[in-house]
Amino acid sequence: MKTRLLFPVLAIAASALGTGLYQLGKHQSMPMPAAASAVADKPADKKVLYWHDPMVPGQKFDKPGPSPFMDMALVPVYADAGSDEGGVAVSSRMQQSLGVRTALVTSGTLPATFAAVGTIAWNERDMVVLQARANGFVERVPVRAVLDPVRQGQTLVELTVPDWIAAQEDFLTVQRLPDNAQLLEGARQRMVLVGMDETQIAQVARSGKVQARMTLRAPVNGVITELSIRPGSTVMAGAALLRINGTGTVWLQAELPESLVARVTPGMAVTAQIAALPGKTFSGWVDAILPDVSTVTRTLKVRIELANPAGLLAPGMFATVQFSMPTGAPVLLIPTEAVIRTGTRTVVMLANDGGTFTPADITTGAEDNGRTVVLTGLKAGQKVVSSGQFLIDSDASLKGITSRMSAP
Repeated sequence: MKTRLLFPVLAIAASALGTGLYQLGKHQSMPMPAAASAVADKPADKKVLYWHDPMVPGQKFDKPGPSPFMDMALVPVYADAGSDEGGVAVSSRMQQSLGVRTALVTSGTLPATFAAVGTIAWNERDMVVLQARANGFVERVPVRAVLDPVRQGQTLVELTVPDWIAAQEDFLTVQRLPDNAQLLEGARQRMVLVGMDETQIAQVARSGKVQARMTLRAPVNGVITELSIRPGSTVMAGAALLRINGTGTVWLQAELPESLVARVTPGMAVTAQIAALPGKTFSGWVDAILPDVSTVTRTLKVRIELANPAGLLAPGMFATVQFSMPTGAPVLLIPTEAVIRTGTRTVVMLANDGGTFTPADITTGAEDNGRTVVLTGLKAGQKVVSSGQFLIDSDASLKGITSRMSAP
């Protein structure tokens, strides 16, 4: 009976002894947790205000421990002298953990040339619409298809206009009468009212014969872009018969990022290379910056007018355009990634000596190739944070530094 009771007692004692030895060895061999190490490494003359997770800086804790948000230990925030001066202090070890990088504020100029892409379109200012000036019948149409080329002065349409015959006969009858000045002017006005132009009226007066047909000729060199009649068709006064687009110039519709539009002005000279015409360069100028922003690409359309004397450029061609501008005076430049835009302010984090950081309000200008022009708020030689600045800015906001900056 005693032997049976002895074995459970020995088992419990062995288990307790093993657990105690394990815990002792664990405490002697395990490294100190990061939070405890941070507390142990804190400067003797600084007081810990609170602990927080740098990735969730808005949540504060009153004691160290593991972060409930990330797989890391809470980090102490000290009451340091930098805060009194309007900055936030970050230890070198924490800067390395946050991936803080800095860049110098430099003096320089943005590139004098930059490129964009676009497509060719018809110049709508060179568009001509031919209309019927009176009711009539289409007798002949020498051009038969859309995109047929035409030359200035070429016959395009011949119409028979019945209303013209009576008006011309009256004019010719009055023209033979003596002392017919007033009657002749009235007959002439009647021909104008039925749709005859000055050239046709002069031809009737000169030939003395009725001109029953109206001939429409091409006013410019170009191509037919719309054709709505065929021989034998009946047309009404005012109906559009065909449309011609001139080919002397074309439009290049280029898209520019919003950051580059400030560097483009109407009248600026440009050159374009066309993918379909390798080795050829076309000259032009900026006609207008269109008030149309793409909500998808955040780009604005720039209309460029290109000379096309040989008629080689056609709508739909893909083009690369080079914008050239004179080099201006040197300006202050910082990396674009260093800029923090809050919606009401534009801020950068200045890196000071001693590991402190101070927010600074700036005014920015043009951007290009990852660099931004600073108009006010910085001086050459200062350092700005280009990576990790959002976490530092959050810490500065928690300490009320940015509020004190914006206060009068």
